[in-house]
Amino acid sequence: MLIGGLQKSSLLDYPEKIAAILFTQGCNFRCGYCHNPELLKSSSEPLQTDITLNSFYDFLKTRQGKLDGVVITGGEPCLQNDLIEVIKEIKRLGFLVKLDTNGTFPQKIEEILKENIVDYFAMDIKAPLDKYHKITGTIINPDNIRKSIDLIMNSGVNYEFRTTVISSQLSFEDFENIAELIKGAKKYYLQKFVPSKIYNQNLINEKTYSNEDFEKIKEILLKTIDLVEIR
Repeated sequence: MLIGGLQKSSLLDYPEKIAAILFTQGCNFRCGYCHNPELLKSSSEPLQTDITLNSFYDFLKTRQGKLDGVVITGGEPCLQNDLIEVIKEIKRLGFLVKLDTNGTFPQKIEEILKENIVDYFAMDIKAPLDKYHKITGTIINPDNIRKSIDLIMNSGVNYEFRTTVISSQLSFEDFENIAELIKGAKKYYLQKFVPSKIYNQNLINEKTYSNEDFEKIKEILLKTIDLVEIR
């Protein structure tokens, strides 16, 4: 596994849990607002980090009884060939696992579900399917996104969907289409764009919606989604 970093403790990234965050390196998307741009590098450009899998496991052994779980994020973790083996080892050490994914690898999600080794999924919904290429800077197979949504929603595993919101990128109508895409979902989070460290500096002056507009968007989404919150 290509490890891009480790945050030893977080109260925010795994709902109602204290968790460490393992960052994987490499992503098949190039979202302009990505706040971990250093993790987009390919395997041919490894980050200079002193964290190895063995040192990560050793760290977890010192946190047994202190941490509830581990969040595996990226980058896109499903690009890692040994992801399932790593999750199994984390579980063997007694920790819950939350997996963050962009949903472009439904076959990996299916394998994980068969193994019953993930306790919480967080999948990014970047946009309505016809706008994915504009947000992600790449061409995707929309069927993969649909399949990942279906797998996660019908898995019996706790989950959330989430979208980072820049007002110039996503219209009210776009949220109507997203609401239809994840119709019946349990939880959906709207994440306010924060212009700080991002991949595309041309977006640094972009804005998110006003609080009033976010409430209007929530009304649209709550017609088909059980819980909608703003972060």
